[in-house]
Amino acid sequence: MIVLAAGAGTRMKSRRAKVLHEIGGRSLLAHSLQAVRGLGATRIVAVVGHQREQVSAALAETAPDVEVVVQEEQRGTGHAVAVALQALPAPTPQGPGGGTVLVTYADVPLLSTDTLTTLLLDHRGADRAVTILSARPEDPSGYGRIVRDEDGAVLAIREHKDADATELAITETNSGILAVDEAFLRHAVSRLDSDNAQGELYLTDIVAKAVAEGRRVGAQVLADHWQAEGVNDRRQLAALGAELNWRTVVRWMDQGVTMVDPCSVWIDVGVELAPDVTVLPGTQLLGATTVDEGATIGPDTTLRDVRVGADASVVRTHGSDAVVGPGASVGPFAYLRPGATLGDSAKVGTFVEVKNSTLGDGAKVPHLSYVGDADVGEGSNIGAGTIVANYDGTAKHRTVVGRHARTGSDNVFVAPVEIGDGAYTGAGTIVREDVPPGALAVTAGEQRTMEGWVQRRRPGTPSAQAVEDRGEEPAGE
Repeated sequence: MIVLAAGAGTRMKSRRAKVLHEIGGRSLLAHSLQAVRGLGATRIVAVVGHQREQVSAALAETAPDVEVVVQEEQRGTGHAVAVALQALPAPTPQGPGGGTVLVTYADVPLLSTDTLTTLLLDHRGADRAVTILSARPEDPSGYGRIVRDEDGAVLAIREHKDADATELAITETNSGILAVDEAFLRHAVSRLDSDNAQGELYLTDIVAKAVAEGRRVGAQVLADHWQAEGVNDRRQLAALGAELNWRTVVRWMDQGVTMVDPCSVWIDVGVELAPDVTVLPGTQLLGATTVDEGATIGPDTTLRDVRVGADASVVRTHGSDAVVGPGASVGPFAYLRPGATLGDSAKVGTFVEVKNSTLGDGAKVPHLSYVGDADVGEGSNIGAGTIVANYDGTAKHRTVVGRHARTGSDNVFVAPVEIGDGAYTGAGTIVREDVPPGALAVTAGEQRTMEGWVQRRRPGTPSAQAVEDRGEEPAGE
């Protein structure tokens, strides 16, 4: 299998290689390789060229089994395939290396394994030298045309820039994806020339060569033209991304997921949803996020690589690399940072941020709090406005809150510190030392009230005027 990934992608106007741009949470290259892998191919060769360092690095990280060959000079698709063939053993009458070569591209992200399987079966069943995957897109501009004779037999592929007016009127287009007999492919690409509008070696010219030699050639028309669409600019990237997302959303609805407004939901291809999940408007489920049955996500929620348990609720929340336990409640306006783990029926409420911390079953952080590098025990309640001061300017330290503890509002826990099982803290407490189980910790001093202070120290201010407007003698005089 040969995957062509050497194009310059100049119309993307990007520092990033075209094939590394993403839709649905995967690069165009990764989508293309996914379709090929499903065939069970024994060898996959990727041809890289422009921005090869980026593409080669991505392949080494995510697809180390793919063989990478470099097209040093971009002289067209025919030359790219010739370079790839050098990495494959030449077929011999007695030895390995013969058979069918599939040529596909790294910028056709919607192409499916099923489509490629059908193409290969059709090619082999008809004993052809070349079988073309063709389509009839709504706008054929820019695509090569499939030229047929009066009986419908394929004669050639004419590139758009080389086509005359009659050929440009043809609506059947070349996807660029071919199944080719390997021996013929080696023979044909070695005889290509660059006598065309772009001065390149066109792989598509092997079709006319096969016809001239009396070999069988066919074209399988793809009903789903989106699978043959490639990405050359940002508009096409957005269009294919939207189409992929719609297909993903529809697939999950067909499997029992409720989408209240599917047009406003974005779901990556690596996400897993169980039946009876409800996804509300404005939600993005990204990466490897999983949501178990009965959970409700949204509205206006973004989760990346988050595990959400059954019957949980996550509302107006941003989260990444976190775990939300069954029956837990998050939001609205919560922030789950990496390492946040919520137990069964735990609660993270409004304007609460949790990072690298665990909340035990039934534990609650309801309001206006930051919990970082902490372990909160089962059934404990963290009061409103609590801050876990986990960083001393040099290192992070952990805070431990035991089971069924009750901490007051406006507390600060200066880590490392431990609050024991069943302990209480008063409002406004700054906890600098461990609190034993069952104890009450308070740090507030006795309240002082200085009567008349505003009139003495802030005369002429609106505050002083408000006191004078009461018509009473200033207190403390």
